[in-house]
Amino acid sequence: MRIVTTTAISLALVGGAVPAAIAQGPTTEGIWRMNGYGTVLSLHNGIFQEYQITAVSCLKGDSARRTGPGTYTTSDGTVLTVRSRGDHDHAFVREDGSVGSRSLRRIPALPDACSRPQAEDPRKTFDVFWQTFEENYPFFAAKGIDWHKARDQYRPKVHAGTTRDELYDVFSEMVEPLHDAHVAVLDGKRVFYQARPGTVMPSAELDARVKKFIVARDLQSARNLQDFANGRITYADLPGGQGYLRISGFDGYADDDAYADQLAELDKTLDTVLSQERTRRLKGLIIDQRINGGGFDALGIHIAARLTDTPYLAYSKRARNVPTDPTRHTRPQPVYVEPAQGPRYTGPVAVLTSGSTVSAGETFAQALMDRPGKTVRIGQPTQGVFSDIMVRKLPNAMSAWLPNEEFLTRSGMTFDGTGIPPNLTEPVFTKEEFARKRDSAFDRALSILRNYGSATS
Repeated sequence: MRIVTTTAISLALVGGAVPAAIAQGPTTEGIWRMNGYGTVLSLHNGIFQEYQITAVSCLKGDSARRTGPGTYTTSDGTVLTVRSRGDHDHAFVREDGSVGSRSLRRIPALPDACSRPQAEDPRKTFDVFWQTFEENYPFFAAKGIDWHKARDQYRPKVHAGTTRDELYDVFSEMVEPLHDAHVAVLDGKRVFYQARPGTVMPSAELDARVKKFIVARDLQSARNLQDFANGRITYADLPGGQGYLRISGFDGYADDDAYADQLAELDKTLDTVLSQERTRRLKGLIIDQRINGGGFDALGIHIAARLTDTPYLAYSKRARNVPTDPTRHTRPQPVYVEPAQGPRYTGPVAVLTSGSTVSAGETFAQALMDRPGKTVRIGQPTQGVFSDIMVRKLPNAMSAWLPNEEFLTRSGMTFDGTGIPPNLTEPVFTKEEFARKRDSAFDRALSILRNYGSATS
């Protein structure tokens, strides 16, 4: 995820004066321990260096170079902002496109393990892999998985002569029962991950097939059918005064991956789709994200801001932060939807979801749950993965992905594992639906929105 460069940072980059508040504030140079996330940061001489920490390891993670006061950019364009909280010992880091920040506390030096070389043998790699999940994964209990039993079962199978292929298979077998689409084992081009049983993960092929079906079947009488944001967003006016907005992801909107470019393209799209003229006459809006592969959570909040006149809580976000206690978390960070400037649509909304609604697609659906006004979810439960993904390196250059966060409703509930349920259940893109050229969820949404319109007209 990435960060929008502020005016002050832009001035600094082109040689302008650094604002006094930044120039004279507490320095962020030094060593910092992150609250949760198993991470220590070193900020020295313009270099941001991550160290990934467990009880049995310290491995170098990502690095970035300073590109402005308190701003660092990685080689892949991810922008990180580090700011003091007003004193010498407390700060925070934020990734561009994220909806939260991560708290930092100054420590005197790197952990001792960071100064020792890490063995690359299979047993050490196994221990780091197991410990990483033990200290960070939040959902073992909810999924009925005894991770200690898994260690006892698989650790004896690993020895000095274990091949890389064998170790990859061991790790894959260990995480398979989690059925967590945000968990993966990676070795070069090989990736093991899996979706929740009974669901299908989004793909370019599935998205293209579904889009073709929808255009031919649901939108054959529509007007103003148009693609935006590199085809990731589609809009059409439907007969009867309703609108149809399809969102297949929250990234890929611009050729440049930088969040600022994604946001700019989204704003251009929304200025066209939710123009002042259209928001005045629109009687209902279908938001179709049944095939949505996720991306930047902040873009979902940005769209939600165009759909309300009243500020409201979208959700709160917290992370595991005590390695030995899976019930302990960081203080929940509330994420609010603030009404956008300019035209906003505040009428009835029908949100279409399925098991192929994943990650940021799900956080967007969650952000609309308490939206003021009539909002109904139709289709199937979402995939059930909300957290940012921790990318953890292993001593032998393999890596693992895992979640460590929860997104909470106002009442403290999460939908990890099960997904967000619809208010009204309908089949979504089943073989029977395709064969009979039916789209039950779309038809139900259109019927409900028309009834809303009749009731208010």
